[in-house]
Amino acid sequence: MPPAISVERMTLAYGDTVIQRDLTFEVETGEVCVIVGGSGCGKSTLLRNMLGLAEPAAGSVHFHGDNFTAADRQQRLRMRLNWGVTFQQGGLISAMTLAENLSLPLELYTPLSKRERAAMIDYKLSLVGLGGYEAYYPAEISGGMRKRAALARALMLDPQLLFFDEPSAGLDPVVSAELDELILRIRDAMEVTIVVVTH
Repeated sequence: MPPAISVERMTLAYGDTVIQRDLTFEVETGEVCVIVGGSGCGKSTLLRNMLGLAEPAAGSVHFHGDNFTAADRQQRLRMRLNWGVTFQQGGLISAMTLAENLSLPLELYTPLSKRERAAMIDYKLSLVGLGGYEAYYPAEISGGMRKRAALARALMLDPQLLFFDEPSAGLDPVVSAELDELILRIRDAMEVTIVVVTH
């Protein structure tokens, strides 16, 4: 079996400014890969290039043996449906309740009925310790809870791969440690491969 993720000789650059050169590494299925480094070293840039939000100056990334970098738009969309991504600020839509935020990927990419979507939302919120918060808006809950809600949304399509960009940014050490433990529990329960970018 090919690795879950394979980065091959990837060079990251902004114009003529090279950030990182010839990065090569693999992440095996079920592993947690943590990309650590100081501010400005290219961690988030690497993640953006891996996810196709930016294009590498050279090299490629493969997911389960499939070349994502060389794939066309439709092929990339099919690969992305196997991913869950959380961003530094959570990325929740402030004008929507948690239930509405979590419902979005289900409405866009599944044929589930409203009742089936509600059951899935209840389950995923319970999985991250937010059962009963469906009707809350992001502004009505704490920063740590918003991070967990973003994780629940990332899990809605039962992804094979989870990507976290600075998951503990802005959290106190206790809440940060709790989030780390939750990520590991999710990895074990759902058998996902995880990439974490953190300082």
